[in-house]
Amino acid sequence: MTITSNSVLKKTLLLILFIGGIYYGKVFFMPLCFGGILATLFLPFCQWLERKGIHKAIAVIICLLSIIVVIGSFVSLFGWKISELVSQAQQFKEKSILVINTIQEYIFSQFGLTKADQMVLLKQEQPSYGNLIQSMASGVSALLANLVLVNLYFIFLLYYRGHIKQFMLLLSPESHRPEMENIIQNTTKVSQQYLVGLSKIIICLWFMYGIGFSLIGVKNAIFFAILCGFLEVIPYLGNIFGTFITIFVAAIQGGDISLLVEIAIVYGTVQTIQGWLLEPLILGPQVKINPLFTIIVLILGQLLWGIPGVILAIPLTAMFKIVCDHVESLKPYGFLIGEIVEQNPKISPFQRILKRLRIKK
Repeated sequence: MTITSNSVLKKTLLLILFIGGIYYGKVFFMPLCFGGILATLFLPFCQWLERKGIHKAIAVIICLLSIIVVIGSFVSLFGWKISELVSQAQQFKEKSILVINTIQEYIFSQFGLTKADQMVLLKQEQPSYGNLIQSMASGVSALLANLVLVNLYFIFLLYYRGHIKQFMLLLSPESHRPEMENIIQNTTKVSQQYLVGLSKIIICLWFMYGIGFSLIGVKNAIFFAILCGFLEVIPYLGNIFGTFITIFVAAIQGGDISLLVEIAIVYGTVQTIQGWLLEPLILGPQVKINPLFTIIVLILGQLLWGIPGVILAIPLTAMFKIVCDHVESLKPYGFLIGEIVEQNPKISPFQRILKRLRIKK
């Protein structure tokens, strides 16, 4: 019993030290994690370029340029669509004034605060323009510094991947090196499959949301389709948040109740297709995280690293689960994080169709 208590105490202390380390070291770990995930995502492309006879350094630079082009294209698209929304600022202003007046009247009727008193309270709570400009300037400088660090980590992690692998092999005893090499290869392969699969699902969501929103007449349908697709990196909550924004903006733009209901129907249809068709075909069950731990890691990510922590939480947890699934001593943790595996799982109609098609082939 004493040994068990000591073991639990040591693991608890290690967990506390780990959480404290990633919290106080977020300035270092955050760009490193983003660079590592991007390097893992682009590793197959880099290897393909090297097999074509391109030097490793040039292949890494091509991967970096590809990232810059892709991100630049999306930033341009978002900027274009946001400029369209800004051009409708007068309409938004009129709707916002109506909403604010309604809220002020409700506060007056419930709490007896006149509109003048409410404005005085708001002015007291508003930060000074000097502090606001200073915080914005520091935020922009920190963002630029992190972008530079992410690019540097991306370049060097891709270029020195073989060196890092040899280092990990040297850490293990010689008799365990074949097993360690197998673990590294399997975890890297499944991590790549997960990240590439997630990217494919996001692209499919863009098309489905774009078609659905366009058919029902949502203004700026492509913009909201891309937004909802990108938010897929935050399971369960991301798409709900994106759809809520779409419904909110559609309502401000004068959309009637039927349009808002149709947006919700499009969301439900896309989620059904994603859950029953896309995820089983593209991702598979090996990297699925159950809803309980999804919520836990999202909350921890927000508490520790803010919005970047929310974005990184699910990919990092999925990669951690992959490592657990391939290391014997860590398999119970992978089991705890993953979905429940039924002893006699029910076969869905779609799975029956796939099975018949395979038999015919």
